[in-house]
Amino acid sequence: MKRILVTGGAGFLGSHLCERLLKAGNDVLCVDNYFTGRKDNVAHLMDNPRFEIMRHDVTFPLYVEVDEIYNLACPASPIHYQFDPVQTTKTSVHGAINMLGLAKRIKAKIFQASTSEVYGDPDVHPQTESYWGHTNPIGIRSCYDEGKRCAETLFFDYYRQHKLRIKVARIFNTYGPRMHPNDGRVVSNFIIQALKNEPITIYGDGSQTRSFCYVDDLIEAFIRLMDTPDDFTGPVNLGNPTENTILELAQAVIDLVGSHSKLVRKPLPSDDPRQRCPDITLAKKNLDWQPAVPLREGLKKTIDYFDRLLSKKESRPSLPIKSYIPTKKSPAKNRKR
Repeated sequence: MKRILVTGGAGFLGSHLCERLLKAGNDVLCVDNYFTGRKDNVAHLMDNPRFEIMRHDVTFPLYVEVDEIYNLACPASPIHYQFDPVQTTKTSVHGAINMLGLAKRIKAKIFQASTSEVYGDPDVHPQTESYWGHTNPIGIRSCYDEGKRCAETLFFDYYRQHKLRIKVARIFNTYGPRMHPNDGRVVSNFIIQALKNEPITIYGDGSQTRSFCYVDDLIEAFIRLMDTPDDFTGPVNLGNPTENTILELAQAVIDLVGSHSKLVRKPLPSDDPRQRCPDITLAKKNLDWQPAVPLREGLKKTIDYFDRLLSKKESRPSLPIKSYIPTKKSPAKNRKR
């Protein structure tokens, strides 16, 4: 049994990781500031005596005693991380510094959830870990891309300078139950639009490719990476090497839902990569891992989740629906004293 800290533990990936770690008999401390994480994601774990949850922002130091740390804290979808780009950079950079400092103090092994976004709009395809990337340091996505690149730098400097035990995973597109319904990602967007029989939005001509990995496969890779010998640090690509165009994904969702949705096209967002596909040779060799869940099977499970979620919302029509993003308050009016 280990004592394990999961930052961003109430998020999409974090909640699945907490669940998996608990099933293995570990004590789990879930830390989240609930910007994108949701209590509903971990509500079913609250009765487990080995589970503890703490509201905390990783941009501030944390003082706890654990054996391992999984650092997943950071908004990961453009609509979320572009809302407050300065805070996004702080979460990646200050958060990494604080978690690395904690790991150094308590001599814990630490895992960093990095991203395929460190490759930017790649000139190399598929992307290998040795590729340094093709990123825009001043674009609207840079707060996330460059923040994650800097976090990787910090992890390897702590590894070289302080002999810290680190594991760095570069995560490619992942989908599954507990995705945020308003995260703006292509899978959740398409499914919700299809379930509502609304037009499905295609950005660009739809020929751009992505590789989609089901969440259960990814969490299995997390566990295997953390259990590798200390001399294997990564970074290691974790994702599905099978490419699909955005149009192919849209058609698969329409077919599985039985939707009457039509496709509408809008301009491609700035710095949106044309191709994204991992070379997982390193993961196969060192983790004995590759994705096992086919896309259509994973989509069925994800569609069922969103169908239940939408049904719950429709059963409470009298409740006002508030945005998941906090609004900026207007200046307070002068009050007479």
